[in-house]
Amino acid sequence: MDYLLLVINPGSTSTKVAVFINDKLIQDSVLKHSVKELSKYKSVADQLEFRKRIIIEFLELHHYVPENIDVFIGRGGMLRSLKQGGTYLVNKEMLDDLRSARYGEHASNLGALIAHELASPLNRPAYIVNPVCVDEMEDIAKVSGLGGIDRVSIFHVLNQKAIARRHAKVLNKNYEDLNLIVCHLGGGISVGLHKKGKVVDVNNALGGDGPFSPERCGQLPTYPLIDLCFSNDFNKSEIQKMLVGKGGLVSYLDTSNGQEIENRIKNGDEKAEFYFHAMAYNVIKEIGSLYFAAEGKIDGILITGGLAYSKRFIQYLKDAIDPIKPITVYPGEDEMRALAEGTLSVLQKQEKLQVY
Repeated sequence: MDYLLLVINPGSTSTKVAVFINDKLIQDSVLKHSVKELSKYKSVADQLEFRKRIIIEFLELHHYVPENIDVFIGRGGMLRSLKQGGTYLVNKEMLDDLRSARYGEHASNLGALIAHELASPLNRPAYIVNPVCVDEMEDIAKVSGLGGIDRVSIFHVLNQKAIARRHAKVLNKNYEDLNLIVCHLGGGISVGLHKKGKVVDVNNALGGDGPFSPERCGQLPTYPLIDLCFSNDFNKSEIQKMLVGKGGLVSYLDTSNGQEIENRIKNGDEKAEFYFHAMAYNVIKEIGSLYFAAEGKIDGILITGGLAYSKRFIQYLKDAIDPIKPITVYPGEDEMRALAEGTLSVLQKQEKLQVY
């Protein structure tokens, strides 16, 4: 049976929309929103009607009839920790949590809200797939070193699991039979240990631990961070922005643009090369720690995300890692396809639909 799927992926200043017939992309677009357009809304949830309207306009422009769409799929947002990855039915409890931003406010919260708004009048289902809050971590991996504070699983679940499954197909094996280390290189960096279909250890890529990234600090020395917080020079919001948004390469080089940094390196900028290499060094350490945590029983080390297009950065990683275990590179992140494929796995009864 063929399924017509509408995939919705809201970002801070854009909404990505795609139409699939099964896993075949037939139409997509990035619908841009100006800061002026969005500034009139007090919260992310208040943007719902605005974003829904432009998606309907997209469908009309390309002559798609909503009644013909079988499933509406939204990018998963900030929700409570989910003990299992997969495809989730959008229900009232999920919608309530997203509208109230109970677990955090982010543009991705709109994914399920918009999908539900479009699907509900047509009595069609709305799904999300592998939101950032999936928490399959083993108990031992959550121990932080301070009682009362646990390590938290917030990472690029959607892309990591999609790439892991893609790699399993290349090997003609099941994802659930493999042990993999998957590294997502983007504005944030996450490195996860996938053991038999579950991400049993991973760094918190949003204001947490792990390698620093183009715009996030990652793990920091504790005492200097305490001094910064109590210096009275910055308020809580300003410090949070330093950690996520103005941290990482931005704090050293005043840019998070990988291409710009590479151009500076080619033109002899030794400072740019040093910090670009330092970021790779941090990633290498994270991969190495998981490799030995898995006792070396790893079937593959996979590198993905936008920064994986950088030959220089990948070479930094290969120089250190390939002598022990060759890495496989899947550059970019096809979130729209990952959302469609996750939904198809349920529609085709390859996976069980999860309920929030």
